Amino acid sequence: MSDTKRVRTRFAPSPTGYMHIGNLRTALYTYLIAKKNNGDFILRIEDTDRERYVDGAVDVIYDTLKMTGLKWDEGPDIGGPVGPYIQSERMGMFKDYALQLVESGHAYYCFCDKERLDELKKIQEASHIAPMYDRHCRNLSKEEVQEKLDAGIPYVIRQKMPLEGTTTFHDEVYGDITVDNSTLDDQILIKTDGMPTYNFANVVDDHTMGITHVVRGNEYLSSTPKYNLLYEAFGWDIPKYIHCSPVMKDQTTKLSKRNGDASFEDLLKKGYLKEAVVNFIALLGWAPKGEQEIFTLDELVQEFDISGISKAPAIFDPVKLKAINAEYIRRMTPEKFLEVITPYIRQSVKRDDIDIKVLASVLQPRTELFTDVPEQVDFIDKLPEYDTAMYCHKKMKTNKETSLEALKAVLPVLENLDEWNVETIHKALFDLVAELGVKNGWLLWPVRTAVSGKQFTPGGAVELCAVLGKEDSLARIKKGIELLSV
Repeated sequence: MSDTKRVRTRFAPSPTGYMHIGNLRTALYTYLIAKKNNGDFILRIEDTDRERYVDGAVDVIYDTLKMTGLKWDEGPDIGGPVGPYIQSERMGMFKDYALQLVESGHAYYCFCDKERLDELKKIQEASHIAPMYDRHCRNLSKEEVQEKLDAGIPYVIRQKMPLEGTTTFHDEVYGDITVDNSTLDDQILIKTDGMPTYNFANVVDDHTMGITHVVRGNEYLSSTPKYNLLYEAFGWDIPKYIHCSPVMKDQTTKLSKRNGDASFEDLLKKGYLKEAVVNFIALLGWAPKGEQEIFTLDELVQEFDISGISKAPAIFDPVKLKAINAEYIRRMTPEKFLEVITPYIRQSVKRDDIDIKVLASVLQPRTELFTDVPEQVDFIDKLPEYDTAMYCHKKMKTNKETSLEALKAVLPVLENLDEWNVETIHKALFDLVAELGVKNGWLLWPVRTAVSGKQFTPGGAVELCAVLGKEDSLARIKKGIELLSV
């Protein structure tokens, strides 16, 4: 294949429901290869498996790709020069291509019925032989074939594999792979109903659409020699293959929706930003050359290189995803963050005297997931009942006695503040720390505990007091004094 040929890649999903992470990664790598080389990214819908077809799933594919910014140049909805782009609408041409192979001696009619094939399989299994067609019809004479065709006997068309020697193909990730031809089954190309098998339709579609790079899972490595033999039989250019290792839940378990693992839609519902998910998925099995790990889609286009794809399976690390999501949240403008976070705050906070802007500024540097926020701020409307043991903090060197002392010292200082905001509260409390000659935590931990009633809060004592307002903050500190005095 000439290296000067325009790069054309395709994402060819089956409309079976949700978009799982491995599928989206294939789409992303396919898009990046095309755009890196100023080529075309094509969307083809492979809808011929009617048993697995799910109504509305094509819209899920469209919506997911649009949401993630993976804009296709040709596809079912926008057309293009090599349509149709829905496989079920391309059915008419496959048999003609298969008949070309019969004519050239690279394929043959097989008239074996299901009973014979089932019996053959049983014998092979009992003999511990790998199931493979025994080529019973491979050497029928032209006259015998014509006789059976004239009699209307159902048939399939099978690929005629070479019986000796080897077939070698090159993969951009795995290098050169060689297989013995004797291990290759004479696979079916056209079924008895005249429809093509997946393996045959893929090759014909990729050629007729001018696809130069094929990105897919490494489970297709074993089928690739058969694909190459088809390309060679037709005299067609062989595309570049990029086989990717699976995305794993852990070292032994594949990521799977059936096992309750998240799809792209699920991750969005859990509060992840779509840009963060795309960034994370790019790093599942691909390593950039430098230290940078946070990339916009445009930056990924510039940075992506096939040589960075790993042979090793990628582990889906939710901790890393959360960290990437947190970084994207930190990079939002305060205005954008306020807009996005307000509905989450309002799930718990119904008070209208709260300064949401101040609360958002407190939350932004500390938020990893938007969906965590309602629980983090649920103390604002009403102070929860809490155990005074929370005042005891080893690191802060506080206990109930020191906490009572601290709160009693804080109360009059805060009561005397005329202005109530982050700056004035901060100055008042830190001036008091200096005056008492104590560590910051000795004073601030009891205040934070008193105003929140929680061990973990989205901000420190100063910010929480500013958010709650003077009246409520003082009332909660008095409540803390009361509880600690018992």
